[in-house]
Amino acid sequence: MIPPEIALVFIGAAIALAAVPGPDNIFVLTQSAVHGRRAGLVVTLGLASGLFFHTTAVALGVAAIFQTSQYAFTALKYAGAAYLVYLAWKAFRASASRFDQSQAISETAPQQFRRGLIMNIANPKVTVFFLAFLPQFVDPLNGSIIAQFYQLGALMFVATIVVFGVVALAAGWLGDWLKDSPSAQVWLNRISGMVFLTLALKLATSER
Repeated sequence: MIPPEIALVFIGAAIALAAVPGPDNIFVLTQSAVHGRRAGLVVTLGLASGLFFHTTAVALGVAAIFQTSQYAFTALKYAGAAYLVYLAWKAFRASASRFDQSQAISETAPQQFRRGLIMNIANPKVTVFFLAFLPQFVDPLNGSIIAQFYQLGALMFVATIVVFGVVALAAGWLGDWLKDSPSAQVWLNRISGMVFLTLALKLATSER
């Protein structure tokens, strides 16, 4: 069991890290602005749930493969980049047609959740980051190592939900304001597509 004082330090660091602007924050912001607050919150839940994949990878030692194997790291990062390109294509395709409210809510909650989950899991840099970050808060004297990793993963989950949830709600207000402006909605879709392409390029060219 992780001592309360260690947990407080970790949750503070986790909130600070989640608040740093990055691909996941931007992803939540654009999804919430385009599809509404609910979509942003569901995507946030998907992204946060993906953290347990990385926690498991670190706890079981799988993350070491990504740190030592260039092939494994490269394969996963290109898979993630390809998925982002696919999202960009969908955004541009949506902007090419007439926007209406039915298009904005065409995706179901499971689809939105899966979108966030896949984006998080397909980023090997998160696994490598967890490999460097989480062990600093683990001590064999505090019990099961694996249990401690999952406790830290749960705290990171909570921090991500809180921070990204705030981003989703704020961006959702922007989306409400844009509902009465079809031209603004079209441009927002195009901006989303450019964001996805930029994130894909950044991920594809990233180094360990």
